[in-house]
Order: sequence, then C-alpha cells, then structure tokens
Amino acid sequence: AITGPGWTGKLPEGVREYKSPTNLVWMFGRIYSTGTPEDYQAVHEIQDQVGLVPLSSYGKPYTPPDGNVDPSIDMKTPVRDQVNRMKTVEYFTLLAQLMKTNPPASEDAPALARFARIGLVAGQDFDASKLNAIFAKRIPEIGFDRILAQYKINKEVKDINGWGFTTKTGLYGTDYRMRALITAIGLGANRPQDAVYPTSLKDVNRSDYHGSNNYVMRFAKGKLPPAKAFWSLTMYNSQLFFVENPINRYSISPRQHLKPNPDGSVDL
Repeated sequence: AITGPGWTGKLPEGVREYKSPTNLVWMFGRIYSTGTPEDYQAVHEIQDQVGLVPLSSYGKPYTPPDGNVDPSIDMKTPVRDQVNRMKTVEYFTLLAQLMKTNPPASEDAPALARFARIGLVAGQDFDASKLNAIFAKRIPEIGFDRILAQYKINKEVKDINGWGFTTKTGLYGTDYRMRALITAIGLGANRPQDAVYPTSLKDVNRSDYHGSNNYVMRFAKGKLPPAKAFWSLTMYNSQLFFVENPINRYSISPRQHLKPNPDGSVDL
C-alpha cells in the first residue's frame, strides 16, 4: 500500500506499506518484453493480475468513479514546454498551492527561509507583492538555461569518454539543482541501483550529431553493457524527446537479436 505522509492505521494482513513523503505520487510500472507475440501474451497475463484500488476497497469489488475531464488542461503541448512558458507569478502561485498539500521536508527549512523573502511561504498563498517586478521578468529567461548548465558545471555529472554520467539520481535531498536538472531532461529518474543513463551529445570528433551522418558504436567481444535486466541505445532530439522516423524505431537493444561480428564484437 502506498500511503501519504499523514496516513496512520493498520494495514490488512500481508500488505506492505510504502510511505510516500508527499500526497502526490507519480508511479509507472514496467514489464520487459522481448517483443515476440508469445512474450506479449505472457506480459498481458501479468498485466491482467495488476490492480490499483483505494486502500479502503482492498479485497472488495471496486468500480472506479467516472472521471471529470477538464477541457482547460492542455493535453497536446509537452509538460516541459508548458512549465517553461509560465510567467514567474503564475509559476510561484501554482508552487505555493502544491506546497499546501505537499509540505516540504524539515531539511528544506534553510531554502524556505530564502523563499519567504520573495513571498513564497509553505502553507500560504504566494505573495507576489514581495517579488521584484524587474527580477520576475528575468526568471523565465535565465531559469531553464541555468538548470541545464548543471549538465556542464555540476561535478557530480562526469564526462567519461564523451558520455555524461552521474549516479546522483532518484534521491536528491537538498541538492535542488540536480533535482531540477533531472526533472528538466527526464521528468524523473531511478536510483543508480536500478538504472543509469549515460548521455552523449557529440561524436568522437566532438562534433554535434547530425541526421545526415551514419554512426557506428562498437562493443568489443564480451563488453556489452553489464545490465541484469536490459539496456538500450535510445535517440532523442534537441528537445529531449524521441525522434520520429518512418520505421518507428526509437532504440536499439538486445530485442533486435544483435548479430556479432566474426571477432565477437557487436556493432550498433
């Protein structure tokens, strides 16, 4: 059972509690498939056993209530773009609203003291009168660029043979800039015990990747990524989204039944 910070009570026998520090929870499940019809059938059988119900309805017949569709919500524009387009006051107003139902942790106290100077106080509406109007206009202009600059200046993001690499994901504590970077480029990330995400922005000649060129990545014999579950090489565009293409291929992985070269190496 996933429970919020204010929940107390006794769980049904056999149910394990996962305490969430906030009342808003983002959850998605993954089931690996080889992509064959037979494996898809096995996956569907597992999916048929998965259910999501309120704790109060656990073990009982449950019919979800009809949902309310809010036509004012933009379902087409990517979330990142919507956030980046928000005006400063609009952004902090929404943040203050969310902080009422998702209170900050005690470790955030020093940051909250700074936020209060610009009218952002946990549990209260945002007071825009405390925010300098000239400064407010500059925030959207520099905010996103400053966050992405972390990719280059944050010592926790290491450049190893041209690949940006970090293990500081999943749990951020008070490292707000790293948290913001991961949110900006990937919405979220697993802990390094579960997954890592090396990222390459330039080729071996330090030139930007370009669709008019062909590229080869070679793994020596026995040197494929040592993943215990799966690995993939995925292509993104400059906006950090998948690249549309006529063959609908967005990644290369062992699912493609990679064939080794005569010397045992593998080319992607």
